[in-house]
Amino acid sequence: MTVQSQGAATAPQDAPPKSAGRQQTPPTTTGTTPSSPRRVRTPLPSGWLPYLLIGPAVLSLATLLLYPLVKNVILSFQKVDKIEFIQRKAPFNGVENYTQLLGDAHFWTVVVRTFAFTAANVALIMVIGSLLGILLNRLGTWMRLVLSMALVMAWAMPIVASGTVFQWLFDEQFGVMNWVMRTLGFSGYEQHNWFESGFSTLVIVTVLVVWGSVPFVALNMYAGLTTVSGELYEAARMDGANGWQTFWQVVFPNLKPFFLVTTFLEVIWVFKAFTQVYAMNRGGPDRASETLPVFAFVEGQSQGHYALAAAISVLTIVMLVIVMSFYFRLILKQEEEQ
Repeated sequence: MTVQSQGAATAPQDAPPKSAGRQQTPPTTTGTTPSSPRRVRTPLPSGWLPYLLIGPAVLSLATLLLYPLVKNVILSFQKVDKIEFIQRKAPFNGVENYTQLLGDAHFWTVVVRTFAFTAANVALIMVIGSLLGILLNRLGTWMRLVLSMALVMAWAMPIVASGTVFQWLFDEQFGVMNWVMRTLGFSGYEQHNWFESGFSTLVIVTVLVVWGSVPFVALNMYAGLTTVSGELYEAARMDGANGWQTFWQVVFPNLKPFFLVTTFLEVIWVFKAFTQVYAMNRGGPDRASETLPVFAFVEGQSQGHYALAAAISVLTIVMLVIVMSFYFRLILKQEEEQ
């Protein structure tokens, strides 16, 4: 009886478990030390990550651009000439500098000259650059490579070096242009002074600026033309469109963002062009070729009117922002249409 009860109480070792699908939990051992909990890193909020990434760039821009701009605006409301600069004094005089400028006829002459200079340069740059871009798109591989290399070399030349070359070309005694004009049979070009007037000086500066800026437009134009499908050109030819109609019906609508952005950049670059104008003839003769950046530099460094030069630069920025607001409207309008 005792043996049977023991056998019934103990199950054989090779007998399968009652429920094959269940996993038996191992017995918990007592007396062991619990493991220390892991440190979970709290992730940064997703909204802060972009600001942390652009933080160094914003700090650099604020240090290099924003701080000088604020100091320049403050200086424009002060009186700082040579005497104040030596005495290290900067008394505030309100809007006297701006009043003096707005009532100066020479200032408005420089303003009109700057806008005319900018309009002429931007128009020539966009037209010649667009034509060269179309030419690059139509040339063969080797000729396209040669023209592209020539454009890149012209674009890469430093401004001061190119200005020196143009001074040599238009030199009064040994200039190439005087020799070319005499060779073509024109009279009066024996030691002709190409820089005798402000208009002729600005014409030479315009040639220099256009020569250095056309490669940027031409190469970008060619890059934009490669994105236009050839089927559009084929459809235009089947409809009987000529070259001019193909440009306005196919090229311009597809590359309208390119023309807007490139024109926007060229207006900024030409409007604030300083090195080309100053290196050519230092704003002469008799300050007749000064643009607004050169006018501000001459007033500040040569004449010693530092606060007045600051006011000129502030007005230049305001004028440029007003002009650019029209382009911002066109860009926003185009984005709404798309």
